[in-house]
Amino acid sequence: MAYRNDDIFSFSAFDPAKLTDSFREFAEKGAAQSREAYAKVKAATEEATKTVETTMQSAQAGSVEVGLKAIEALRTNADLSLSHMESLLGVKSVAEFVELQTSFVRKQAELTVDQARSIQDATRKLAEAVSQPGKEAAEKAMSTFKAA
Repeated sequence: MAYRNDDIFSFSAFDPAKLTDSFREFAEKGAAQSREAYAKVKAATEEATKTVETTMQSAQAGSVEVGLKAIEALRTNADLSLSHMESLLGVKSVAEFVELQTSFVRKQAELTVDQARSIQDATRKLAEAVSQPGKEAAEKAMSTFKAA
């Protein structure tokens, strides 16, 4: 097999159409991947925005509930204190005074425990409600990244 000099330096093996097709295919794949990445980022951003909105609404509603419970406790305590003062005005003996005072202190202690428990429950529910959307969003994001 004899080689000719013009064959060695010939560019007949180089096909510009194949290069153009390869470049076009590469560019189309890059564009498709970019669109897909953009769509994922956009969806994640929308989900994060929704999560923040939900969290803020939960926090606001829960804060109002805790505040109302605190106001209710203050109102109840004030009413009981006024009633107790009125009862003390009608005391006729030291024994009656001690009995009324002891009863008031016992009732007040029981009430304070109940009120604290009620506010604690409302606060716990608030914390759960505020943290839940964030937990769900984080789990969803992690599952998306694991799937990819």
